[in-house]
Amino acid sequence: MSTKPTTTIRIDPDVKKRANEVFDDIGISMSAAINTFLKAVDREGSMPFEIKGCRPQPAFSNANARLNNAFIVKKDEFYTQYEDVEKEMLNHQEQLKGKAILCNCDDPFESAFFRFFVIHFNSIGLASLTSTCYAESSLAGLEYPLEGRSNAYKAVVKKVPDDSLVRPDGSLDLESLFDMPENHLEHLSGNGDFRSDECKTLLQESDIVATNPPFSLFRDFIDMLKDHEKDFIILGNMNATTAKEIFPLFRDNKVWYGESIRSGDRKFFVPDSYPLNATGCGIDENGKRYIRVKGVRWFTNLNTSRSLQPLKLECTYNNNDYPKYENYNAIEVGRTQNIPVDYDGIMGVPITFLDKYDPSQFEIVMLANGNARTNVSPKTLTDVKYRLHPNDKGGVGIINGKRVYARIFIRRKSS
Repeated sequence: MSTKPTTTIRIDPDVKKRANEVFDDIGISMSAAINTFLKAVDREGSMPFEIKGCRPQPAFSNANARLNNAFIVKKDEFYTQYEDVEKEMLNHQEQLKGKAILCNCDDPFESAFFRFFVIHFNSIGLASLTSTCYAESSLAGLEYPLEGRSNAYKAVVKKVPDDSLVRPDGSLDLESLFDMPENHLEHLSGNGDFRSDECKTLLQESDIVATNPPFSLFRDFIDMLKDHEKDFIILGNMNATTAKEIFPLFRDNKVWYGESIRSGDRKFFVPDSYPLNATGCGIDENGKRYIRVKGVRWFTNLNTSRSLQPLKLECTYNNNDYPKYENYNAIEVGRTQNIPVDYDGIMGVPITFLDKYDPSQFEIVMLANGNARTNVSPKTLTDVKYRLHPNDKGGVGIINGKRVYARIFIRRKSS
């Protein structure tokens, strides 16, 4: 029997829903979040944050000041390794040819994306490259500072010399690049937030967006790309797949994973001020600090060389290996490779199924996770015969009274 005290509190339903969405992204329960808050109160001897009677005016006239705050607080300043960018982008050369590329960056000259597109500008045949700098980045303007005003700027490249720009020490010869009259650096009037009007204008002028957006703002970023109907190849965490803004794109075959990252465990360089207090963190032979992040994937809507082939299935259905959920008329399939070849009903499969998803073979019905009851239409819930269960926390599948991980419900298509 648990010895932990139980406290009942009243929470506004809308506040609870929005908070749970944040906690789901972070990967903790509301109970864990509340316990963290109470421990902070005990440790500080007061509220762990300042409470004011009225809202302060934002520091920027830009309506995105709150997003900038989230960017800083979440410590999202991760710099992707060059080899990860190169390996993925080379798979999309035909799609990139003749295109205007936009890279929203913390700082272009610290970015592996800017470096890749400058080095491969001529071999791919790009039309142009525009890269923005976010003024609040700790590295903004350090590598190739501009005179005067803030560190927010845009770097526009329309021509690259035939001779290599890579110096013997590995750095780029930026002076030669921006001595060319076709290229220029220009201060931005705002702070370079991707949601600012001037960055949206640059987005409208581009063909393809390639970057590593802040993980905490990934849904906002991909929403913006969707609203502007832009092609993209961006790096994110696969947990974002379950977000209500993103899962329908996978379901409807409008977004899919890239080709080069499968394990999902990737190293990112971080500023010197970033704490290295987690497993996998360290300092490399060049003195650069890095962390390792699990669950990282490329997200894209580019038509690529990926071949959609039906899964080769060998398992057959039986009651013991494929239990039914207590709250859905569907069976649990713990591994994609174990999908039974002879079952035509609804099946719950892991999120990793999306790697093998062939729309001609299966239909994605819904995502059964903690927000299923609010994110899925009543018609679909009726179709899967959902019934309330005291343990499902909003819609997660239940087996033997226990919640399972988020599952994608699929159904075989008629041949």
